[in-house]
Amino acid sequence: MTNLIMAQGGRLGLLRTTNLLLKDNCNHPVILSGKRLSSWWSHVEMGPPDAILGVTEAYRRDVNPKKINLGVGAYRDDSGKPFVLPSVIKAEQRIGAKGLDKEYSPISGNSEFCKHSILLALGEDNVAVKNGLTVTTQGISGTGSLRIGTAFLQSFFPGNKELYLPTPSWGNHVPICKHSGLSVNSYRYYDPKTCGLDFKGMCDDILKIPEKSIILLHACAHNPTGVDPKPEQWAELSALIKKKNLFPFFDMAYQGFATGDVTRDAFAVRLFVKEGHHIALAQSYAKNMGLYGERVGAFSLVTSSKDEAERTMSQIKILIRPMYSNPPIHGARIVNEILGDKELNQEWLKDVKTMADRIISVRTKLQDSLKKNGSLRNWSHITEQIGMFCYTGLTPPQVAALTKDFSIYLTKDGRISMAGVSSKNVEYLAYAIHEVTK
Repeated sequence: MTNLIMAQGGRLGLLRTTNLLLKDNCNHPVILSGKRLSSWWSHVEMGPPDAILGVTEAYRRDVNPKKINLGVGAYRDDSGKPFVLPSVIKAEQRIGAKGLDKEYSPISGNSEFCKHSILLALGEDNVAVKNGLTVTTQGISGTGSLRIGTAFLQSFFPGNKELYLPTPSWGNHVPICKHSGLSVNSYRYYDPKTCGLDFKGMCDDILKIPEKSIILLHACAHNPTGVDPKPEQWAELSALIKKKNLFPFFDMAYQGFATGDVTRDAFAVRLFVKEGHHIALAQSYAKNMGLYGERVGAFSLVTSSKDEAERTMSQIKILIRPMYSNPPIHGARIVNEILGDKELNQEWLKDVKTMADRIISVRTKLQDSLKKNGSLRNWSHITEQIGMFCYTGLTPPQVAALTKDFSIYLTKDGRISMAGVSSKNVEYLAYAIHEVTK
C-alpha cells in the first residue's frame, strides 16, 4: 500500500493502494481494486476572480501609506471607517430589550416589514396599497429580491422571457437573470463622450424592444454610472414604455442614499405606478440603513386586483420555499423599529441624509481640487452624477497609471466609489487624476 486509506461511515477516502480487504462500520467487507479512484471534480476549471474583490485584495497588499481604495461599494465615514447609523443602534437596543424569540419567519417574511417596505417605496397614501393591489415579500437584500422577481417572471410572465438592461448595469444583474432562465439583452444608457445619459439612444433602443418584454430600470443612483434621467425624462420614458407595452422592473437599492430625500429618490417608481404601470420592484436596505451584512430587502408586484394579488403571492411563496425556505429575522426587525416609530424614523431620515450629504460634498471637493490642480478638462459630471458611484471617464491606461504610480485602486472602467473619498485624501486623489489625464 502506497498511501493510507480510511473507511468510515460506509464512505472511502482513497489515494493509491494495492488490493486490500477492509470492513466498513457495518462490518461488511470492502474490496479495493488497486486502481486510483478518479476525482469527481477534476474537470472543474478555476473561475475568474471577482473584479471588485480583486481591487480590494491588491489594495490590502500595498504598503504605500497614501493608498486609496475606491472599489468598495459600501459607505464609509470621513475617516474611512464603516458607519453604523445611530438610528440602527437604537433600534437594536430596543429589540434586545424585548427579549424576542428566534423562531422561523413566514416564507414571505415579516408582514409588518413588508407593509413598511412598500409604503416607503410608493408613499403612505398610495392608492394601490390602500386597495390591496400590491404584493410584497421579504427578500435576501437586493440581490435575493431580484432573484425572486426574475424567477417569478421566468415562470409566469405571459410575454417574452427576455429582460433588457441598461448599458452598463450592475455587474450582478446579468448572472441573476440568466440564473433564473431569462434571456438578457441591453439598451443604450450611458454616453462616454459626455459622461452623462444617452437619452436619445436610450429611447431609440426602447422603441426597438419587442412588445411584451421586460425592461429593468434603476430607480435612482444608477449603478455603476451615477447617471439618472431627469424628472421630465422619466415622464417621457413612462409614456414610451407604456406605448411599447413593456413590463417595467425597478431596482431601487439607494432610496434616500442618493439625494438624502426618500421621496425624491422614489420619484420614478411612484410616477410609473401613478400612470398605471403594473411594475415589479426590488428594494434593499443595505445602503440606506447600512444593513449590508443583515441582507434585508423586499420584492413587490403591483397587480390589477386583490384576487390577482393573492394568486401571485401564493406562487411567489412556492418559488421561495426550495430557494431558502424563509428569510432571516433580525434585519427585518431593525427596519420595523425604524419605520414603525415616528421619532426613530425621523432620526433615520437625518442619518441617511448625513450619508448622502457627505457623498455630495466630496464630489464637489474633488471637482474643485481638480480645477485647483490646473486641470483643463470638464469635470462637471462628477457633481452631476449622484449616489455611491462615479464614472470618471478615465481610460484603462489611466486607471493603470493611477494604481501603479499613486496606489489608487479602482475598477478598469474608471468607476470609483465616492464612499472611499474623504476630506483627508481628496486633494491627493485630485492631484493623481490630474497627473494621469493632463
